[in-house]
Amino acid sequence: MSNQNIEADYRQTVTDVGQTRFLPNTSIEIISEPRRDKPIEHVVFDFDGTLSLVREGWPEVMVPMMVEVLQETGTDETPEQLYDIAYDFVMKLNGKQTIYQMIRLAEEVTARGGTPLEPLAYKERYHDLLMQRIHRRRDALRDGTTDPAEMLVPHTFALLEGLKARGAKMYLASGTDENYVKEETKLLTLDRYFGDHVYGAQDDYKQFSKAMVIQRILKENAVDGQALLGFGDGYVEIQNVKEFGGTAVAVASDEAGRNGKPDEWKRNRLIGVGADMVIPDYQDHAALLEYLWGE
Repeated sequence: MSNQNIEADYRQTVTDVGQTRFLPNTSIEIISEPRRDKPIEHVVFDFDGTLSLVREGWPEVMVPMMVEVLQETGTDETPEQLYDIAYDFVMKLNGKQTIYQMIRLAEEVTARGGTPLEPLAYKERYHDLLMQRIHRRRDALRDGTTDPAEMLVPHTFALLEGLKARGAKMYLASGTDENYVKEETKLLTLDRYFGDHVYGAQDDYKQFSKAMVIQRILKENAVDGQALLGFGDGYVEIQNVKEFGGTAVAVASDEAGRNGKPDEWKRNRLIGVGADMVIPDYQDHAALLEYLWGE
């Protein structure tokens, strides 16, 4: 099986960053200067945390669920110890398909002498709990009481309009299940930018990866990686874009605060896998696109 069917765990690949700089009067931190030998034609986005904030707070659902599952093994570890263990591996795997976190949960159950459920069953349990947390957000989008812009990383629409004006083709590739991504893309009115190019996790997780989406884009359009631009707040998409020779923008979004400042944990993590630049949100979208297009 191709390695592109499997998403690797986080591993820091860049240790010597050197001096970074900010584009004048912006929040755009340049880590390395992108190549401009060829124009950007295709732009890949992660979804949750990169565009959508509908699922903000998901660890507060996933980790306590895992603590409950681990307690059922009869372990003598305290709830606080189990919380720290679960939180650590959940965040290390953040950016991969959700099923990978559930595979790890099953392994932790086995390690404590328990008999785990199938990872897919844990994923379904998590999704049920998550829906209880976020159903009001989704309903408010559906009935129009919440403006979609309030549930997006700030200035998302302005960025997407700027990309559209430059003729860029846009794609979504998410570790969240595809049916949810497609539904929430419509609720947020993002479908007008992405059309049918919305891809997400499958129950058979080996049939999807972000790398596979990128490879397909390049192959079908007969272009190399220099025509590719990627935006993401998870390590998988940043790493994949760089592996294919594209330009990677790390979106170190503060999902809860939306305060215009970068989340330092995300910033450091994404620089560690080769991000070319870091932004906290899309407040400086005009300067960012002018820079990327060499205007």
